[in-house]
Amino acid sequence: MGLQHYRTCTLCEAMCGIAVETEADHVTSIRGDRDDPFSKGHICPKAVGLKDVHEDPDRLRTPLVRVGKEFMAIGWDEAYDRVADNLKRVQARYGRSAVGVYQGNPTVHNYGSMIFAPMFVRSLHTRNRFSATSVDQLPHMLADFLMFGHQLLFPIPDLDRTDHLLVLGANPAVSNGSLMTAPGASDRLRAIQRRGGRVVVLDPRRTETAVLADEHHFIRPGSDALFLLAVLHTLFAEKRVQPGRLTPFLAGLPEVESLVQSYSPERVSARVGIGAPEIRRIALEFAAAKRAVCYGRVGVSTQDFGALACWLVNLLNIVTGNFDREGGAMFTRPAVDLVEPPLRAAFGRGHFAAFKSRLRQLPEFGGELPVAAMAEEIDTEGKGQIRALVTSAGNPVLSTPNGARLERALAGLDFMVSIDFYLNETTRHANIILPPTGPLEHDHYDLVFHLLAVRNTSKYSPAVFPRPEQARHDWEIFNELTWRMSKGRFSRLAARASAGVLGKLGPRGMLDLLLRAGPYGDRFVPGSTRLSLRKLERAPHGIDLGALTPCLPGRLFTEHRKIVLAPEPLVSDLARLERSLAEPAAAPEKGELLLIGRRQLRSNNSWMHNSQRLVKGPVRCTLQMHPSDADSLGLEHGKVVEVSSRVGSLQAPLEVTDTLMPGVVSLPHGWGHNRKGTRLRIANEHAGASINDITDDARVDVLSGNASFSGVPVSVRAVHESRSASEQTDVGRDAQA
Repeated sequence: MGLQHYRTCTLCEAMCGIAVETEADHVTSIRGDRDDPFSKGHICPKAVGLKDVHEDPDRLRTPLVRVGKEFMAIGWDEAYDRVADNLKRVQARYGRSAVGVYQGNPTVHNYGSMIFAPMFVRSLHTRNRFSATSVDQLPHMLADFLMFGHQLLFPIPDLDRTDHLLVLGANPAVSNGSLMTAPGASDRLRAIQRRGGRVVVLDPRRTETAVLADEHHFIRPGSDALFLLAVLHTLFAEKRVQPGRLTPFLAGLPEVESLVQSYSPERVSARVGIGAPEIRRIALEFAAAKRAVCYGRVGVSTQDFGALACWLVNLLNIVTGNFDREGGAMFTRPAVDLVEPPLRAAFGRGHFAAFKSRLRQLPEFGGELPVAAMAEEIDTEGKGQIRALVTSAGNPVLSTPNGARLERALAGLDFMVSIDFYLNETTRHANIILPPTGPLEHDHYDLVFHLLAVRNTSKYSPAVFPRPEQARHDWEIFNELTWRMSKGRFSRLAARASAGVLGKLGPRGMLDLLLRAGPYGDRFVPGSTRLSLRKLERAPHGIDLGALTPCLPGRLFTEHRKIVLAPEPLVSDLARLERSLAEPAAAPEKGELLLIGRRQLRSNNSWMHNSQRLVKGPVRCTLQMHPSDADSLGLEHGKVVEVSSRVGSLQAPLEVTDTLMPGVVSLPHGWGHNRKGTRLRIANEHAGASINDITDDARVDVLSGNASFSGVPVSVRAVHESRSASEQTDVGRDAQA
């Protein structure tokens, strides 16, 4: 019998508890932890991928230096020296902002990186900071900052107590929540129905969540803001606006009523794709429910009007009295609170448009520029051009718009360093690769996802395997680079002092201090749980801290502690939406189709495709299309088609299915492992096509700068060469399973 370790899976947002059994340095099994108070034994197929990542022979374990077209092993000290020397060289010649930084979303699954990476980034003193935030949730953060006064005050659907869930552009049955951490989301949705409630889904695709729902409506990509405005119009017109106890804490309600007056269901229904009577009925049923909540996610935020749509989701919950109440949208109270002191200063309330990108004048948010501008900031000459780049835990060639342009730009950099344990489509351009330990080789605490969870819990996971002697944790790499970048610079004594002190304390020591300083750790508060790291270690399955509770107005950070219902930047952006109504819609009969992505259960980030158990089976990187569109274009199921946009083209097998709205096509993200020079054997054997070879870096939500992935205009034509018979037979089988 092997050793048993209880842990949280780190491969997506769901925080599923797992039991990992090991013998020597091998994983013998991974199963759901039934004693985890949050996930209660639920896991998805991704969890077993942790074994594959740990044992993957392709995973890098020592630093690499590029010599010509090849990579060679190098020692840590020499690697650190080369990185610091080259970054200082570039900054000395071209200025501090000549060094750019990109951080991928796996950063939020690693609390050591979350704590130590910001110190390193600050040590660079560059404005060219980018992350996966601006291809994902940035519009949510902007709306929350403008309305509630803090970028991390995310309203979370109280999924376990609601009676009516309205879902826009989200697929929690597959994601298990996103900005709504909810392991076993499908069971939670069924529980709503068992207690007599309803689940209503609006999505251009009949998703796995839509199949479970009581009601599904196709909605035209990018029209969510118009739909929500029509819903709000209906509620005001029918006198169904009842904010309840929050009324004294609201600023701007009359202005909102005035703003929505011109957006009747009749006016927007043709553009939205839903009839006016249906829009009105959906609105009134939402308002009539005892406890209701509207939830919008990636399909809402990654579109031309993402910030507007996120603002309107919040407004709908607020004006119907379903905000800061059981069963509605609520704020969490995590054990390590990123919103309150002492971490408020570290992560910040947020700021917006303090400076802008060099070329397109896209606004910064929280000190980061939109990543849609990164390629142009590298490949366009002039003062402020990015000459060197640091990437960490990211593969932007496959995950940011117009990845082909970024790929070309990376090849022209003076210097590039990547902190990553794979030689992938992005890191193959690096001069130095610094590989951190794998997910089972370091301890774990979810700083971010406890903040987003549908229930307050806390859980600490010790490392399953000891750190190999020659390996380094992410936080050790960041701390060492911070030290070396500040070495010899009098003005950066503070950075050196922080690196020295915090380096000795380490993430574990800091976590203990933060738990003790948090809302459940104050020994002087009556009824406190006196939470500490030691207490969490004695509770390997985690500790349940209770359901979400009302907390307003105390948790607001706005002036006078009021919710700002009509922030000026959002109100002004309505003029852009108004202009879009006059533009002609795409016409499928003319070959103009709208491209959307899709989330898949066995995939989250591109590096998961190097796990055989996560990619085996039918081909999953298919272009889905409605039968009527396939017929009009003369296309056949299973045959290879070419998909083209303004910026490029790709080929993929066609999957004809009525799960797509006519006029819409869909590709999953994260594929495209057909570049030379990578070390991803399994991924290369299941290459697929990268959707970001045809997404457009010129398409952004102008207000926030977030990439607009949903609704990219494309054309599709037949390719005479077809896939093998076995591949054609398998196309779509996985989608129907």
